[in-house]
Amino acid sequence: MSPRVLISVTHLLGSGHLVRAMHLARALGAGGFEVTLASGGTAIRAASGEAFSFVQLPPIKTEGLDFRNLLDEQGRPIDDARRAGRMRMLTDLAKSLRPDVVITEHFPFGRRQLVDEFLGLIAAAKAANPDSIALSSIRDVLVTPRQDRIIEAERRIAERFAGVLVHGDAGFLPLDASWPVGPELAGALHYTGYLTGPEEALSPVENGEIIVSGGGSAASLPLFEIVIAAAIPRPDSRWRILAGHGIAEAEFARLQGSAPSHVVVERVRPDFPALLAGCALSISQAGYNTVLDLVRAGRPAIVVPFDAGAETEQTIRAAAMDRAGLARCLLLSGEEPLTPEALGAAVDASLQRNRTGGVTIDRDGAGKVAGIVMRLLAERQADRAEKRL
Repeated sequence: MSPRVLISVTHLLGSGHLVRAMHLARALGAGGFEVTLASGGTAIRAASGEAFSFVQLPPIKTEGLDFRNLLDEQGRPIDDARRAGRMRMLTDLAKSLRPDVVITEHFPFGRRQLVDEFLGLIAAAKAANPDSIALSSIRDVLVTPRQDRIIEAERRIAERFAGVLVHGDAGFLPLDASWPVGPELAGALHYTGYLTGPEEALSPVENGEIIVSGGGSAASLPLFEIVIAAAIPRPDSRWRILAGHGIAEAEFARLQGSAPSHVVVERVRPDFPALLAGCALSISQAGYNTVLDLVRAGRPAIVVPFDAGAETEQTIRAAAMDRAGLARCLLLSGEEPLTPEALGAAVDASLQRNRTGGVTIDRDGAGKVAGIVMRLLAERQADRAEKRL
């Protein structure tokens, strides 16, 4: 009988956490696990024929960077009934599935506002299957924490988790670039490599365009506005801005209306990898998948990390990309906020660069993660069997 895995993820801003959790679910399914993915963010329609079962919890979301106030589909603060409904669905899943492995995406390093449902899920799984283990699944970079939250997260790891799956490459960007890693936590970390879906053969669209992208949320709006201003005095270049569906129709129409004729503003496209592979220059934020996209494309690139509020994730990742020669990093805010003139000068210089080949990053997370989880499960089961003797 295949070991059973239950993954719990809630994406609040954009879809990156869910996309990565789905890559994880596919990889574990392909590696011999029976996988169920419970998603608690904005509802999506799961594709048919997946290697995992998909369960949608009553969805929640946030408005912008206000992660303290959780909202329902209509933008109203969630009530106790919705919290209870989510908890009930998760605990019922644990009772019926009796998972061997529970994986909490981002928790306990984040999603503190959902602590009761994550801990409740782990407890319910343990009650249903005393030999079950819990693992945390995190990206390569975390938001730089307060000291009390470091202590809290590491206590929970020590008490309740068998390990932490870090979906990154320690040689390119170790976790301690964003989160203090002491000896005890270091022993719990298991780097999987960057996690992505199956890569189809690319047929580059060699169009010489400047491709501008910014993920799925509205956080890319400030970058797109600066790009349009920088493009206006450069009519000899063709620019293409790909806007995510998190940008409201009114804002999308405003961007289109402000763009000159040599700048195309459209929604994200399924052939984005081919466009990127054939572009003259990529301009993007510094999300998790950007690293993978740029390494694969090997094109000159500028990254402008999302750095509003207390967000440090993309800035740390962008700095690593700059150090590795993968992209030039420009900052939206800080002592010298990005201007259209500064971006334009960087574009002119970057268009003279050669391809960025030669940057090596471990992107085989999908190929390795099932083996890591299987090993951790076997080790914990062996430990418990020995203690019973």
